[in-house]
Amino acid sequence: MIKIGERIDNRYRITGRLGTGGMAEVFEATDIIAHKIVAIKVMREELLDDSQNVLRFEREATACAAMNHPNIIHVFSRGEVDSRPYMVYEYIKGQTLHEKLEFLTQLTVYESCQIMIQLLDAVSYIHKHGIIHRDIKPQNIFYLADGTVKLADFGIAVDANLDETKTEKGILGSVFYLAPEICAGKAPTIQSDIYSLGVTFFELITGRLPFEEAHAVDVAVAHVRKPFPSTTKYTPSVPKEIDKIILKACKKNPKERYKSADEMLAAVKSAMDNKDNFKEKKSILKRIFGFK
Repeated sequence: MIKIGERIDNRYRITGRLGTGGMAEVFEATDIIAHKIVAIKVMREELLDDSQNVLRFEREATACAAMNHPNIIHVFSRGEVDSRPYMVYEYIKGQTLHEKLEFLTQLTVYESCQIMIQLLDAVSYIHKHGIIHRDIKPQNIFYLADGTVKLADFGIAVDANLDETKTEKGILGSVFYLAPEICAGKAPTIQSDIYSLGVTFFELITGRLPFEEAHAVDVAVAHVRKPFPSTTKYTPSVPKEIDKIILKACKKNPKERYKSADEMLAAVKSAMDNKDNFKEKKSILKRIFGFK
């Protein structure tokens, strides 16, 4: 058991516990060499016997350590403590978008577009480096006080060049954000991430998910069979140009979606350049707390 005050690799002094998830415990620590606060994610001991769990944890550490982008959480180092793999990453003072949405219900269209521009730039970066995230959702996106977003949790990310037969079996990722082809048991592609981005965009603007069936299997079936709803069904004030972007990102057929995150990014930027789309630019966060 890792204790407060303990040192890891004679460099990181544990100063607090930030939380525990399904895969790992997360601690706050001080890097006594770099003189800064960091976060340390340590795999839960009871999961060590499952090689797939260890693989996912190590894959996340490897993927993040190789990336350098302002909207992707940065991993500084990795190692083992008491035979448990760990990774050291930047300490983020903020909440996830999921937590923000729980408090605010929904964001303005303008603020949602600002978030999506950063997120799309990050996803474009990982795609160009041959990585498919596979689990894009508000729970895996941090929102900082200055409006910066950070994409995290690459635990089930895969190499875009891997053959389908070499990927893990079964459906991984949150079913509410999964592309129809993933729900149908097919291999993930770049367009699968595009779909998840579209669902996230939909949720930011409407404050709800496109499909909210009670059971996971019913949600999966809905992704495959039910028409994707328009944002205007729930938020009538959404500009048509923005609604079209989301509907295109969430087409059932992957070939009908945006070919890349860059293409979707260009569409969002173009929509933001149209002043008629945004009558109210002041964010909900600014109106409530006084910051952007």
